[in-house]
Amino acid sequence: MLIVCPSCFTINRIPESKQYTDAKCGKCHGAMHTFQPATLSDQNFYRYIEKNELPVVVDFWADWCGPCQMMAPVFAKIASQSDSLLFAKLDTQANQQIASQAGIRSLPTLVLFYQGKEQQRISGALNEMQMKQWLVQTVQSL
Repeated sequence: MLIVCPSCFTINRIPESKQYTDAKCGKCHGAMHTFQPATLSDQNFYRYIEKNELPVVVDFWADWCGPCQMMAPVFAKIASQSDSLLFAKLDTQANQQIASQAGIRSLPTLVLFYQGKEQQRISGALNEMQMKQWLVQTVQSL
């Protein structure tokens, strides 16, 4: 399995016999699965969503967005409980190129990517139950 380190963004091959949640990066020796969202930028966005073999849920947000701030703790909580999905955040204000390329028109927007392709998106702040329900439905459709 290929997993991109959420710290240094190095691609790591995890043997099938090893649990990736316990793996360490071969370059920076950081945890491969931190149970918290990775911080993406214009420079590492595509590498992270295309090279991970697990689905990646990206929260497109901005500092000035009230609903984004309200949803951030819910997103972090769900990320801390998941071992079958990877979670990441992209600040659209600081990374306008990716936000534009992804067609982000409203905030917050969650997008689930699998094998580098967008599978589903939803816009607007979600509570914990709504987010879990959306994730379950989206993952089942993969």
